[in-house]
Amino acid sequence: MISVDGIAVEFSGHTLFKDVSFVINENDKIALMGKNGAGKSTMMKIIAGIQNPTRGHVRQPKEAVIAYLPQHLLTEDHCTVFEEAMKAFMEVMEMKTELDKLNKTLEIRTDYESQEYMDIITKVSELGEKFYSLEEINYDKEVEKALLGLGFKREDFQRQTKEFSGGWRMRIELAKILLQKPDLILLDEPTNHIDIESVIWLEDFLINKAKAVVVISHDKTFIDNITTRTIEVTMGRIYDYNANYSHYLELRADRRSHQIKAYKEQQKFIAESQRFIERFKGTYSKTNQVSSTERMLEKLEIIEIDEVDNSSLKLKFPPSQRSGDYPVTVKDLSKSYGDHVVFKDANLVIERGQKVSFVGRNGEGKSTMIKAILGEIEVEGTCGLGHNAKVGYFAQNQASLLDPSLTVFQTVDEVAFGDIRTQIKNILGAFMFSGDDIDKKVSVLSGGEKTRLAMVKLLLEPVNLLILDEPTNHLDLKSKDVLKQALLDFDGTLILVSHDRDFLQGLSEKVFEFKDKRVIEHFETIDDFLARNRIENLKQIDLMA
Repeated sequence: MISVDGIAVEFSGHTLFKDVSFVINENDKIALMGKNGAGKSTMMKIIAGIQNPTRGHVRQPKEAVIAYLPQHLLTEDHCTVFEEAMKAFMEVMEMKTELDKLNKTLEIRTDYESQEYMDIITKVSELGEKFYSLEEINYDKEVEKALLGLGFKREDFQRQTKEFSGGWRMRIELAKILLQKPDLILLDEPTNHIDIESVIWLEDFLINKAKAVVVISHDKTFIDNITTRTIEVTMGRIYDYNANYSHYLELRADRRSHQIKAYKEQQKFIAESQRFIERFKGTYSKTNQVSSTERMLEKLEIIEIDEVDNSSLKLKFPPSQRSGDYPVTVKDLSKSYGDHVVFKDANLVIERGQKVSFVGRNGEGKSTMIKAILGEIEVEGTCGLGHNAKVGYFAQNQASLLDPSLTVFQTVDEVAFGDIRTQIKNILGAFMFSGDDIDKKVSVLSGGEKTRLAMVKLLLEPVNLLILDEPTNHLDLKSKDVLKQALLDFDGTLILVSHDRDFLQGLSEKVFEFKDKRVIEHFETIDDFLARNRIENLKQIDLMA
């Protein structure tokens, strides 16, 4: 059991949270929720022991192992994927190395009666008792299972970690955490860089094999599937619900409605009391009552209404010219990089107004296909855009195309026109830009902030073919709701690559699966595909166990 006791975080006169206490029990699966900036990541770092609170402390059993996966992390560059993952067992390996070293020392020493020899004997005995009491584990097999489950292929195991992107390095670190079998796993946005199949594997692991888990995530389906308890951080305090995220939303709405009712009743009482004071102030016979009422108002604790994200903003893409009947056509398309075949003889046709999803493990060619359609890379076969196709393209590198000399507001203002210009501040607020944020220069924004700004800019441009490659990685739940509704209302053609199942649901009517160097067309909705895919993947997980 890990206990968070009365912690507070204060800086520059601002209180992030105060007097926060809760307990993490042995097998709790907790979602840590709250708006961006509420202090979720700070809370997680304090529990992990990385950051100290201003006041309060975290208590844990002496032998407890806490593993923490932050949002941004890079592994070292001087070893292979397999070697890096094996570091999860470093303590055990070091113990074995030390034990072997001591035993070899005993073999060559002959001073059997010396105190030094007896000290080595004692050390070997103590270390050996600890080492041999450990559960016998095939460490190589455990590492292999974890890496395969998180999307690596066997041929990747001996590749240098420096050959992989930040997302794949994050998976290596996640594999190390899972292999340590810690008492508490702290995960800050763990699904941002892994594909659907790996998310399913991770869910199964956290549900069936992990002990206590605390997770921050904007993937609603993921947190609903793995958590049974929700701790909301809001306005400097917490609310603890014995419920998953969806149920928590209902309970929070009920709590807030009671707060509003109590607040209105209190404001009515305050107004009546103030009228009484104003009416009888200076009246001798009412002096004591007036003074008593004034003192009572001074001591009255004003009821606060919890912050709530206002998702009522409805954003529609501006009208665009009509495209041809077939905005995208691909025929007998193949792409290789040297000896590595990405896909071969791919065929797909996307009709005007269709919404389709590209799915598959990372590295199977989804982004490569998009680049081929846009004419950004050379390929074998034919592919291209149809008549009057006006493309809006979003990828993670879109952020690098923003003008660093403009402010956030100016970036959006230069593409907005008509009535939408009156809503710029509201739109930016829906994508987590508020207050002074809108006057910041693009050059000082973080990578995530730039990505969100690029998304806002795209939403205001008139297009009839939208291609979105992982658009939700840096969006909170409110932002994703706004984006999803805009896409549902979009009357053009949509190609969507995403690992966020809740976001995907209801958004596409056809699925192109990238798998084993092929592109397979599925005439089913993304909802049906994901349901079937989850069952098939869980069968594979059972075989790997």
